Amino acid sequence: MNLQRFQRVLLAFLGALAGAGVVRAADISGAGATFPYPIYSKWADAYRQQTGIGLNYQSIGSGGGIKQIKAKTVTFGASDMPLKPEDLKQAGLVQFPMIIGGVVPVVNVKGVQAGQMVLSGAIVASVYMGEITRWNDARIQKLNPKLALPATTIAPVYRSDGSGTNFLFSHYLSQSSPKFKETVGENTSVQWPTGIGAKGNEGVANMTAQTDGAIGYVEYAYAKQTRMAYCDLVNSAGKTVAPNGESFQAAAASADWAHALGYYLILTDQPGAGSWPITGASFILVYGVPPDAAATGEALKFFDWAYRNGAKMATDLDYVPLPESLIRQVRATWKAEIKGVPAMASASDAKRM
Repeated sequence: MNLQRFQRVLLAFLGALAGAGVVRAADISGAGATFPYPIYSKWADAYRQQTGIGLNYQSIGSGGGIKQIKAKTVTFGASDMPLKPEDLKQAGLVQFPMIIGGVVPVVNVKGVQAGQMVLSGAIVASVYMGEITRWNDARIQKLNPKLALPATTIAPVYRSDGSGTNFLFSHYLSQSSPKFKETVGENTSVQWPTGIGAKGNEGVANMTAQTDGAIGYVEYAYAKQTRMAYCDLVNSAGKTVAPNGESFQAAAASADWAHALGYYLILTDQPGAGSWPITGASFILVYGVPPDAAATGEALKFFDWAYRNGAKMATDLDYVPLPESLIRQVRATWKAEIKGVPAMASASDAKRM
């Protein structure tokens, strides 16, 4: 082999190695909750444009995210149901909140537009227990005296996969109805007495939109993006509130994160006249002693960048960014509880927007 050909082969080999390094660096892998997927996707696009590093996030539901992080097949898991401190300790995981948003009831009722219908937790619980079966039921009509509600049969749509949205929704209904709490309960996956199952926030949104007389529950960004008829709710203060960034923020305002061990805090049915009753935080799960410290370091750099630069993108989608005091608390948690991550010192190096 002559010198020039050897140089060409060597350069090609080095180029291939460099390319492989780029692929590996871009491979921040995560899986879990569909609730935060719209904002994670938006953050990921902006982060890739600035840093060249991508995010491979599988929107498979909180239950799937918990399973995958425990199986060590992804760098981070995401869940809208916080794990209890004892479960975190047993699995060797560290948990922290990333974003706050709201779950909303959505309906497909002829003549009903977004924000026109008012429901209560007790009524929604009765619908999902099969006790209220038609839209012109007197209990619904009483809350909506100006709406001409049809006698259409109600078709409840629920999440068929294990999900944090399921947890938030069933937790709220359990607080609203003792009978629901006793017969159905709250979890990422429950046995719904009636209705049609669909997978993910996307699946519930699509099934509700395609089914006459349907009611479902999705993260607000999905309802807004697909122009679904979401409902207002009567909150714990007896006030009718609309889902939006302000009502989610009102619910989050009283959250006592400083005393929440392992950040275990549920934001449904918070006090306050302006609080949206199905508000929740979405959480990230990583290992305290990561199997791949470099990969976890890259993930933390992304999350740190999102804290610093992603607030406007979040509010544009009606999520609530975390308050600065909570972000400082999370960074302290990273430093104290995540071991051997070389990138922690440079977690804020990514260029600001």
